[in-house]
Amino acid sequence: MATVARNTGPSRRIYTLGCSCEPRAGSLRNVARIPKVPATLMCAPFTIDEARQAGLTRRQLRGASWRRMGCGFYVWAGLPDSPMLRLLTVQRRLPAVAVFSGRTAAWLHGLDLPPCDPVDVTVPTPVHISVRAGVALRRAKLASNEVVRRNGLHATSILRTLRDLAAHLPLVEAVVAADMALHKRLCDLVQLRGYIAANGDRRGIARLRRVVALAEPAAESPMETRLRLLLVLAGLPRPCAQVPLHDEEGRFLGRPDLYYPNQRLGLEYDGASHSNSLANDDRRQNRLLTAGIRLLRFTAADLHGTPELVIGQVRAFIS
Repeated sequence: MATVARNTGPSRRIYTLGCSCEPRAGSLRNVARIPKVPATLMCAPFTIDEARQAGLTRRQLRGASWRRMGCGFYVWAGLPDSPMLRLLTVQRRLPAVAVFSGRTAAWLHGLDLPPCDPVDVTVPTPVHISVRAGVALRRAKLASNEVVRRNGLHATSILRTLRDLAAHLPLVEAVVAADMALHKRLCDLVQLRGYIAANGDRRGIARLRRVVALAEPAAESPMETRLRLLLVLAGLPRPCAQVPLHDEEGRFLGRPDLYYPNQRLGLEYDGASHSNSLANDDRRQNRLLTAGIRLLRFTAADLHGTPELVIGQVRAFIS
């Protein structure tokens, strides 16, 4: 305690002011301890046994410094949750011969597909493995050239991945995936056709053949692909994709998403970014209209909500 002496005459009185800087006996027990975070556990998922080896107890793992990933795995709470972190955790629960496949492999190749809902995994047919929560297990024979490493994880090759997607996804969504892979130049139509020829009548090849027949490397977005397939599967002629248009003097007019050259009809999908580029889109539309090119624009609400009206409008313009 800090004190001050006041002279009141012959005697002196002592007054207490504030708290002492010296802790009382036993008060150190009330000071919060800094959590122990071993460096070896800060970068990846770990098991309870690995935590013990690093000096942690089960009680400490229940603290705020750690996050449970399920099935006996934990991560440091400072690691943000991400698909890759979940895949690393799933990998620890699988045999070494397991390979990420399907939509999970597609995501590892850079395609915009959900990788963890569920996690798609393929294991060789002789391997016995029980069901894992959150994992869709398939058993199939994989050739050595059908397995690659992506971001440090084993995944099916892009050709095998597209084959699996063709086998298990609806036709339109399988073509969406193929268009993305082709546009990113992860493969080309020649490679896909060669893969189909080399695998004959194996499972998924017949559906992959149909996907490849509908695929378009020039497609620039999934919704553009869905618009094209909506028309083609309804029996309309297949439109050209991303065709640059010029006037008689060679000046660039624009590049509609889809185009019917004989009817001089352009089709556009207006996505979320349309409002951000409205002025440029309007100027481009004016140039096309001035050059005698008609233009129809559609949104996600049109494609999902009233597809029959989209088909009817296009059919009326090209008839």
